[in-house]
Amino acid sequence: MSSGAAAAVAPRGRRPPWLLLVAATLVALAAVLPLAYLALRALSADAEARALTPAATVLELVADTALLAGGVLVAALLVGVPYAWLVVRTDLPGRRLWGLAASLPLVVPSFVAALALLGALAPRGLVQRALGPLGVERLPDLDGYWGATLALTLSTYPYVFLLAASALRSVDPSAEEAARGLGSGTVGVFARVTLPSLRPALAAASLLVTLYVLSDFGAVSLMGYETLTTAVYVRYESLLALDSAAILALVLVALAVVLVLVASRLRLRGAIYRATPGAGRQARLVRLGHWRWPALGFCALVTGLFLVLPLAVLVSWSLEADPIVGRAGVAWAAAARSTAVAGLAALVAALIVLPAAVLAWRYPSPLTRLLERVTLFPSALPGIAVALALVFFGSRAGSIVYQSLGLLLAAYVLRFMPYALASTRASLDAINPHLEEAARSLGRRPTGAVVSVVLPLARSGILAGAALVFLSTIKELPVTLLLRPIGFETLATEIWKGTAVGAYSEVAPSALALIAIAAPFVYLLSWRNAWELGAAD
Repeated sequence: MSSGAAAAVAPRGRRPPWLLLVAATLVALAAVLPLAYLALRALSADAEARALTPAATVLELVADTALLAGGVLVAALLVGVPYAWLVVRTDLPGRRLWGLAASLPLVVPSFVAALALLGALAPRGLVQRALGPLGVERLPDLDGYWGATLALTLSTYPYVFLLAASALRSVDPSAEEAARGLGSGTVGVFARVTLPSLRPALAAASLLVTLYVLSDFGAVSLMGYETLTTAVYVRYESLLALDSAAILALVLVALAVVLVLVASRLRLRGAIYRATPGAGRQARLVRLGHWRWPALGFCALVTGLFLVLPLAVLVSWSLEADPIVGRAGVAWAAAARSTAVAGLAALVAALIVLPAAVLAWRYPSPLTRLLERVTLFPSALPGIAVALALVFFGSRAGSIVYQSLGLLLAAYVLRFMPYALASTRASLDAINPHLEEAARSLGRRPTGAVVSVVLPLARSGILAGAALVFLSTIKELPVTLLLRPIGFETLATEIWKGTAVGAYSEVAPSALALIAIAAPFVYLLSWRNAWELGAAD
């Protein structure tokens, strides 16, 4: 039975367990705490704070941020969609390996990507030194808007690739075959049938890309491009203008919410769905013929620029010895702290979203749907906005809370728990509710039936959500900079401190260690895509 049919027969009149309701309500209230506090702080701002954030400055920051988000989105779509089509729908040689290579840039934090690209493509960088014998004395400056766009495209195009590849595998091939039967060529079929079918997936990918750009701090700072996020950080860290920072953070949140609403409308408009449940057969692979070599060149160019080149720069720096400190090594203490706190955040996030996920799946009602949507809300909150709200809260709660490890962990969980909830809910939707009913008919209590029957079946989705939280936490920079306890350094902050003083060779081993820790989680998230491609070869 399909998930939709199973959900249709689930009992709706039964009251949900009060324990689940209380737990889900508490998590939902915590999810809206950052927004409520930012709004309260911004509305109560004094004249001095408002003078630091004049309307003209705010509009300029919004325009610059939107321009960057738009540029990165266009670039990510132009890279990710063709790459996904080549890997999924053509006879491209080595499709499985190219698919894995397209996912791996997710392990590179944006600030590490920016650092590596500066080291490779900036004047007197690695590429210029390699081209020196050919007479190339200087490359164009890589900073500002174009540098930030390139670095953020590296960090975001895998989202487009993964969602587009998944959608391409589920498109009804009969519609494409009908278009071919009417005389459309490969390009016409893609433009008229395939691309409209990808609208929901591309809307979701576009949302992920733009939210990522809105929340980024490291890449834009290294590239010297000012956005709302960097303006919030400067006002908090340098000017100590907390009310002014809150105003800009609220503007940033409003911009993110608008993007979420627009994306949700686009996902529901104009999509083409499968005609019948039996349309699950694989689409016929397009034979590239002589176009195979340009296709391989495109994939090699993307992989070389966005994966091989940054790694080569980091390895090159790691092998260089600093004239003062000698050859630097990995900051192992920071690596251990990063792994531990990311693992704890992943565990807590995976556990606390279970009540909301189970309620929305098993006891659908306006109340349970509201609790689920409110818990998903922090996905629209940039990290610096969450951190700033908790700074305000912690500073008033006293030294026990302020700059404590518990407050930092709370920020990680609030920021990334929507990933765990979305993955868990998707896994629950594939479970037949009759299995829980059978367990209850054998004497299990409602909670016992969920724990013993439902959650084991949803294990893969729960683990995938936890992996997403771990991966996001270990790369997080602005939240860590604002909330970490004194003396508590992670790999992200160690790398950031080194880049601030130009000690690139000193922090490169730690950057490689961060990538090595994150890589297995990206592989786990993408192994199914790679396996499906390998099975189809």
